[in-house]
Amino acid sequence: MSGHSKWSTIKRKKGAADAKRGRIFTRLIKEITVAARMGGGDPEGNPRLRSAVSTAKSENMPKDNIDRAIKKGTGELEGAVYEEISYEGYGPGGVAVLVDCMTDNKNRTVADIRHAFSKSGGNLGETGCVSWMFDKKGSILIEKSAIDEEELMEKGLEAGAEDVLEEDNEYQVITGPDDFESVREALEADGLEFIEAAVSLIPQNTVEITDEKTAKQVLRLLESLEDHDDVQSVSANVDIPDELMEAVS
Repeated sequence: MSGHSKWSTIKRKKGAADAKRGRIFTRLIKEITVAARMGGGDPEGNPRLRSAVSTAKSENMPKDNIDRAIKKGTGELEGAVYEEISYEGYGPGGVAVLVDCMTDNKNRTVADIRHAFSKSGGNLGETGCVSWMFDKKGSILIEKSAIDEEELMEKGLEAGAEDVLEEDNEYQVITGPDDFESVREALEADGLEFIEAAVSLIPQNTVEITDEKTAKQVLRLLESLEDHDDVQSVSANVDIPDELMEAVS
C-alpha cells in the first residue's frame, strides 16, 4: 500500500532489522553526535537530538553513552567527525534503493556501497535518480491488540498525524517529519507502546517481486547494505509476498 514501507516489514519478519545491539548503539551514537554538532547539545531546543535521545532510551542505551555522544558532537570530548551522505540506485527487478550513511571517509564508503550494488546485480545511480519516489514521513507502528482503530485515529489526528493505515497485525500512524515528535509524545502519554517509531523515507509506490531468484538477489543487496558500518538506514520500494518470503528465508 502507498505510505507503508514494505522493506521495514520484511526486515522485521526476517528478524534482520538491526538484530545486533552493538550495531543499534553504533548507529544511534553517530546520529546523536551529528545532531548535537548541527543543532546544539540541548535536546529541548534541538528536535533532531531529542528524537535521537528518545530512540536511544527506548533501546536501553546507558545514559553515559548518550551523554558522551552529545559531548563529542558539541566538541567537549574528542571524537570522529562524521559526514552525512546518501546514495541512490536500482536493485534487481528495478527496485529503487536509497542508502543514508554517516562516514568519516567518503571514498571508502562509496566504494563499498557501489560494490554491494554490483555484486547483487544492481547498480549505483546518480543523485536524484530514485529519491523522488520517496516521501520523508514519520512512521509509528502499533500492534492492533493495543488499541481500537477508531480510537487510534481520533488520538492520532488530534495530535497532528496525517493518517492511520492498517496492515496485517499492526497500525501505522503517518505524520509529517516536523510533527513526528509531538505525535509520538502524545501517543506515549496515552500509554501506547510502539513496535517501531522513526522518521524515514516511505515509497510512494512499491515494486512487487514475484520470482524466487530476484527476491533472493534483492534481499542479499539490502541485507549487505544494512550490515555496513557506515550505513544508518536503507529505504527500498520492494514488496515481496509472504508466501515467497517463506520460500526464500
